[in-house]
Amino acid sequence: MDPLERLTAATRERTAAGLRRTLRPREPGHFQSGTLDLASNDYLGLSRDPRLAEGAIEAVRTWGTGSTGSRLVTGTTGLHTALEARLAEFTCMPDALVFSSGYLANLGVLTALRPGLIVSDQGNHASLIDGCRLARCPVVVTPHRDVAAVDAALDGARDAVVVTDAVFSVDGDLAPLRELHAVVRSRGALLVIDEAHALGVVGPGGRGAAYAAGLAGEPDVILTVTLSKSLASQGGAVLGAPQVIETMVDTARSFVFDTGLAPASAGAAAAALDVLAAEPALAERARDRARRLAGIADALGLETTSPAAAVVPVIIGDPHDAVRAAEICSGYDVRVGCFRPPSVPYGRACLRLTARASLDEAELTTVTRALTGVKEQIGPYSARNAEATRR
Repeated sequence: MDPLERLTAATRERTAAGLRRTLRPREPGHFQSGTLDLASNDYLGLSRDPRLAEGAIEAVRTWGTGSTGSRLVTGTTGLHTALEARLAEFTCMPDALVFSSGYLANLGVLTALRPGLIVSDQGNHASLIDGCRLARCPVVVTPHRDVAAVDAALDGARDAVVVTDAVFSVDGDLAPLRELHAVVRSRGALLVIDEAHALGVVGPGGRGAAYAAGLAGEPDVILTVTLSKSLASQGGAVLGAPQVIETMVDTARSFVFDTGLAPASAGAAAAALDVLAAEPALAERARDRARRLAGIADALGLETTSPAAAVVPVIIGDPHDAVRAAEICSGYDVRVGCFRPPSVPYGRACLRLTARASLDEAELTTVTRALTGVKEQIGPYSARNAEATRR
């Protein structure tokens, strides 16, 4: 019997369901090709900023191309500790610890805390879901943004952790952080907030959703961030009280047993923080462009949401139609994200448009043409589309 037949059969099933994924390498001239990129997470348009490139180059010149080992052996440099201090200062948190990715930061914090219970929002990112699974403790998944359900789940719990995205990665909406924190404090729990899609975009100067909600520096609040979106680099970090960071260093397996962040990534992220400090209006520009994108979709009768940050979904429904909609946009030289199950619930396949602070009027006009093509060739999302997909 062919040992790979099971995998081949599963691939056929995914193809029939419209759930196949493909890699689409970008060419070196991608940014000069005329294609409008609304698929990346480069929310502030810094990925090709010469200041970040110089930060990365100088880091390589000083520290070499790799960190050479785990953070506890040879992988911590002065650049890493300086970046941690800058991240803590920028977000107004007491302390920070840099990981080699935001995914690993989420795995690390949820496992190292050794909670007695985790309460997780239904819309949380896969990295948080995986962290819950690896924590080896009871997990209660609550309905999206349902504070009362979180409160009920915490009743009688000890050593509990509530975890939520700040800005949810597909719908682009904001978690009710103040309300969640009030519940967490009343129950003696901890609140872990993933700021991946908020850092650099939400709050004054892009300092994040926790800062905007007045929660930065609270002893029962822990943040995770990624350096790969607004900061246009690579890596992640956990931010919180010194006791939290000490626990991460001692027990977070995704920190202890992983090679440290490459110097180039640390240097680029530090440079991005310098840019944000010098140009705080970048965050508001990104949010404004997101509102403009949502307004275009809404005016065409396409279902979308009111964005809290840079993420703008356009609900299509059927995964086959979502793939076709992305292809229609490509025909207008607009590249968009295409999200299908399991990234989204069945019946809620969507295009995900990501705003960029540097989007101009001509580019917004191009988006209007592309989404008009989607409306004319596929039509707006409807409940009937969702029901057909479930069947």
